[in-house]
Amino acid sequence: MKETKIGGTKKKITNILSMAVLLVLFVAYMFPFVMVVINSLKQKRDIIKSPFSWLFTIKGLSFDNFVKAFTQMDFPRAFGNSLIVTVSATLLVTLFASMLAYYIVRHNNKISKLTFSLMVASMIIPFQAIMIPLVSIYGGTLNVLNHRVTLIFMHTGFSMAMSVFMFHGFIRGSMPIALEEAAYIDGCTRAQTFFKIVFPLLKPIISTMAILNSLAFWNDFLLPSLVLTDKKLLTLPLSTYSFYGTYSADYGTIMAGLLLCVIPILILYVVLQKQIISGVVAGAVK
Repeated sequence: MKETKIGGTKKKITNILSMAVLLVLFVAYMFPFVMVVINSLKQKRDIIKSPFSWLFTIKGLSFDNFVKAFTQMDFPRAFGNSLIVTVSATLLVTLFASMLAYYIVRHNNKISKLTFSLMVASMIIPFQAIMIPLVSIYGGTLNVLNHRVTLIFMHTGFSMAMSVFMFHGFIRGSMPIALEEAAYIDGCTRAQTFFKIVFPLLKPIISTMAILNSLAFWNDFLLPSLVLTDKKLLTLPLSTYSFYGTYSADYGTIMAGLLLCVIPILILYVVLQKQIISGVVAGAVK
């Protein structure tokens, strides 16, 4: 009985310490975001004077920063640009990556293995290593920069490796081949089998990759800054850069603009949260 009690006490202490560590990490992780929310509701003088003060310790709380940010960013147009780019690139990546991963899993030949190995190896190449040649070729040689289609094409290409890797793990570990064989017996072609049998069963990993890719496309600043220069084509992250002046910056408006950029993708994450977690576990562990 004593050993059981001691073991139970040790377990409780371990759980308490684990919860304390997690709580500290959570606070450290969320603190910057909380500060952005708080400072977005302050006036500029309060931000400069006391950026870490809480709302109840200051006067002059207002939502003027959000109104100014909405107007100065031309939020409806920037939101539309971001939405077009994000949705288009996400759909293309989801379709092409799932098809390629399915082919690689079901056709275990040298070409498939080589293709998959090259795609996995390309994941370690940083974007900064190729961005100068990329801009030189697409801008100087092909002259196709400053177009949404070009940005969508680049987003799709750069996201294919990770997406194929995730779809490959999910299909290999969670998709029984017996369903496909039954479909072939019933007279389905390969295309019908994929789109009517396999693709609907990929819902968990599709939700996972949709949110991961949407986050990357929506929040990306570097690639759109290299491709887009026309103000009518700027995405939300690029439009927030207009708040920075040569000698000063309107920090309250910047914070409000950042929140306006984050809210749509945050809503998407909340809606697809369960599918995201199940897809990551199935694709990575199995």
